[in-house]
Amino acid sequence: MNDQIQPDGSAEHEYEHGALGDAEYAEFMDLAAEEGFDVADVEGAIEAAGHGPLPVLAVVGRPNVGKSTLVNRIIGRREAVVEDKPGVTRDRVTYEAEWAGRRFKVVDTGGWEQDVLGIDASVAAQAEYAIEAADAVVFVVDVKVGATDTDEAVVRLLRKAGKPVVLCANKVDGPSGEADATYLWSLGLGEPHPVSALHGRGTGDMLDAVLEALPDAPEQSFGGALGGPRRIALIGRPNVGKSSLLNKVAGEERVVVNEIAGTTRDPVDELIELGGTTWKFVDTAGIRKRVHLQQGADYYASLRTAAAVEKAEVAVVLIDATENISVQDQRIVTMAVEAGRAMVIAYNKWDTLDEERRYYLEREIETELGQVAWAPRVNVSARTGRHMEKLVPAIETALAGWETRVPTGRLNAFLGELVAAHPHPVRGGKQPRILFGTQAGTKPPRFVLFASGFIEAGYRRFIERRLREEFGFDGTPIHISVRVREKRGAKKK
Repeated sequence: MNDQIQPDGSAEHEYEHGALGDAEYAEFMDLAAEEGFDVADVEGAIEAAGHGPLPVLAVVGRPNVGKSTLVNRIIGRREAVVEDKPGVTRDRVTYEAEWAGRRFKVVDTGGWEQDVLGIDASVAAQAEYAIEAADAVVFVVDVKVGATDTDEAVVRLLRKAGKPVVLCANKVDGPSGEADATYLWSLGLGEPHPVSALHGRGTGDMLDAVLEALPDAPEQSFGGALGGPRRIALIGRPNVGKSSLLNKVAGEERVVVNEIAGTTRDPVDELIELGGTTWKFVDTAGIRKRVHLQQGADYYASLRTAAAVEKAEVAVVLIDATENISVQDQRIVTMAVEAGRAMVIAYNKWDTLDEERRYYLEREIETELGQVAWAPRVNVSARTGRHMEKLVPAIETALAGWETRVPTGRLNAFLGELVAAHPHPVRGGKQPRILFGTQAGTKPPRFVLFASGFIEAGYRRFIERRLREEFGFDGTPIHISVRVREKRGAKKK
């Protein structure tokens, strides 16, 4: 999963060394020095694993101005789908990027089919949801077309949001394009940065401006030091019963429910008291689908769901138990895992299943969702309220795992026993060993292991399984990074 940790509620870190206190940190650094690790390298590994939330950059603008091409340029690889027509479906909308040693997340709001309400309304709508989750915005304008009425509409939205904006004048391939870019001063967003996302021209200067606009540590967006309610995002594909579930746990009709998929247009935050605790539930249903707008609607829903998950602590993934587990279900689960959120999986409409369907569903869960077997599972009926009382305990279990931290001494005792009993396979005549490690952060748990050589992915998965068996971590993804000791004297050469 991606390296995304949330801090312990405040904008400041509780410690300077990730989750390690000063005494534990000093003891750990002594151990690292004894094993021949460079102090700066160890400090960097702990800092990377124990960082606060990554700042979020939203890339917005009209369709076909080059947003996805720019996103690919920023992240350094071709992941965002680039096509001349709007409406291209993407599996992901959030990516990690790094520039000048600083890491941040990029939200791609690339072109999609326009709603019948008109281009101004639809572009403003998609930009609004991206901006909501962002700490800064790159507004992309096509200099060959110039500023349009739609661009002006987005500018008004950006001013209302009050987020820092970097104006990207895209498709500048030469000096004449730079002259055209100067006309964009009229938008009132400051200096236009002439860029060719396709060829990379000017992107470095633009990213320098992005780093100035992004905060080092974004403000916490969910309950923390001030005792705010824990945030629960209800996510799932359209018509799985998210709104019905919200109404059932609320005990009243708070959200419109309809058999037409996508009745809910706007996320609805609800403060609900369950089990003596107040929770903030977010209903993240997708927009109404029309056949000729299917691709755009899916993307729009994904964008808003991603924004809701970013603000949540726990994702409750609803799956329709009466239907086969779909690729879309798996993508939604992956979205929550990659965001580093605690997770509960709720299988809705359980009361309607016969024995045959239950048998085949269990097989599907094993094969299609085996990678998240650690997530608490509840079998519910949003219509009748069946087993709703099990939802809160499952959420509390997931949060407890999400916040669990293993002391460094106990972790290293465990690692020593594990490596002795199950050493890494010999590869190329060498047998790499896990030397020691620490848990550098929580929310979700993040471990840094220091090794004598490259540790294969299969052995990392084995370590994760054993960590779960030993320490729990129910309901939370775990991130494990490995630092390999350089050969002694290598740096001197």
